[in-house]
Amino acid sequence: MSLLKNVGTIGGLTLVSRVAGMAREMIFARVLGANAVTDAWFQAFIIPNVFRRLFAEGAFSAAFVPMFSKRLQGDGGIDDARSFSDDVLSVFLPVLIALCAAMMLAMPWVIRLLGDGGNDPATFAMEVDFARIMFPYILLVSLVTLFTGMLNSVSRFAPGASFPIILNLVLIAALLFGDYATGALGWTTRQVGYSQAWAVTAGGVIQLAWLYYWTRVEGFRPRLLWPRITPEVKRLSIIALPAAIGGGAYQINTLVQLYFLNQLDSGAISYMNYADRLNQLPLGIIGIALSTAILPTLSKFVGAKNKEGTDRIQSDAIELSMLLTIPAAVALAVCAVPFVTMIFQGGRFSAEQAELTGNVLAALVIGLPAYVLVKVLVPNFYARSDTRTPVYAAFISLTVFVLLNFAVAREYGVVGIAAASVIGAWINVAYLYAILVKRGYYSIPLVLVGRILRQLVAAAAMGAALWFARDLLTGWYSAGLFARVGALLALVICSATVYFGVAFAIGAIDRQRIVTLTKKREP
Repeated sequence: MSLLKNVGTIGGLTLVSRVAGMAREMIFARVLGANAVTDAWFQAFIIPNVFRRLFAEGAFSAAFVPMFSKRLQGDGGIDDARSFSDDVLSVFLPVLIALCAAMMLAMPWVIRLLGDGGNDPATFAMEVDFARIMFPYILLVSLVTLFTGMLNSVSRFAPGASFPIILNLVLIAALLFGDYATGALGWTTRQVGYSQAWAVTAGGVIQLAWLYYWTRVEGFRPRLLWPRITPEVKRLSIIALPAAIGGGAYQINTLVQLYFLNQLDSGAISYMNYADRLNQLPLGIIGIALSTAILPTLSKFVGAKNKEGTDRIQSDAIELSMLLTIPAAVALAVCAVPFVTMIFQGGRFSAEQAELTGNVLAALVIGLPAYVLVKVLVPNFYARSDTRTPVYAAFISLTVFVLLNFAVAREYGVVGIAAASVIGAWINVAYLYAILVKRGYYSIPLVLVGRILRQLVAAAAMGAALWFARDLLTGWYSAGLFARVGALLALVICSATVYFGVAFAIGAIDRQRIVTLTKKREP
């Protein structure tokens, strides 16, 4: 199966998930707005969500997929692979249960550690309640990740890429009920917040059932055995822990970011969340899809000592990611306030809040290519069982991020925190690439450098066109639904027409290369 087809499957379903997530955030903004309750809910949701992204989109798959694939394709075949997965499940489930229990007991101290211990007792109690209700989601989604890794190893990407859709649908249903209950039953925003917290855990149960069904369809029969720390389970643990840190720099930054956001006025966490939702749309569709799709192929090429194949896959991933990410970043930066206004403004979410969120988004998306490149470069290390280098990169990036926040958070507020995150992300990319070159693993060919430079020219032309087009539609952004959709479509069509038109004209897109990427090829 071609790289483009794998990315298309994962990216297409991730797009559906992100659109559903966007719809969820739109409803959330209108029903709850940006206030102390939403800050508490987002903060509580970030804690298990960070773990979800660390495991589902990086660390566990990076460690588990190569090891599981090796057994699946070895002499032992599916029986050996089943035995390995059963051992992993039997060890990690008790560990996850113990982790959940410990974290739920320690949650008041965790919330204080994140810098939010100064609220009134009632608000602080609500934050702790939200976090305790949602934290079991980590256990559920970790099991989902195990099953996803098994399915990805046999190139069954769709079930694993589709499970986030389930959570978004459950949360949307809970929000719609909460909106109804607010009018019909007199619910407060706090009560709606509690219903949303319970919906997260309920969604996790449904996700687990969905992935378990597909593992059965593929012939796997996950079983719980008496826990045994076999040499392979131990090796998996040794690989996965640093991989979680190295591949999850963005998520670790998110937790550190909470501390600094909690030092600002009420609503700061909500503004960052709404901006990050738009930033995560291309990051999830492009970066996560590519990193998931290329890891098994990179592992095969590295194992076969096929450097030409490894370089080709890495270059393909960089070219595809930048072809789509650069214009997305420019469009979101130029039209940040209009996009936020069209999507979120309404109900309890005011025009002033939309403008502030747009400013945060404009700063945040400057780092979008860097976030995607981290996702694309890290698998090159994982395929070589090197999880230490991404850890070093993550710590360097995190150190810069923390130091910058101490310098700018108070003066520049939420926008300053977003800018600090961007600088840290680009430093992460620079370090990873420098190590790849130094060790002879990979260096970007000059032809690809030239193509990326031409993509930047095409994106600049698109940005100039959007700069003029956005002001022509000002009155539509906060109008009715059809006016907003029309304005959004107009901006999207304008950006796509200009970018791809200029890109084809100046050679930023190699048509023959795209044809090659769509063909099936074997290592």
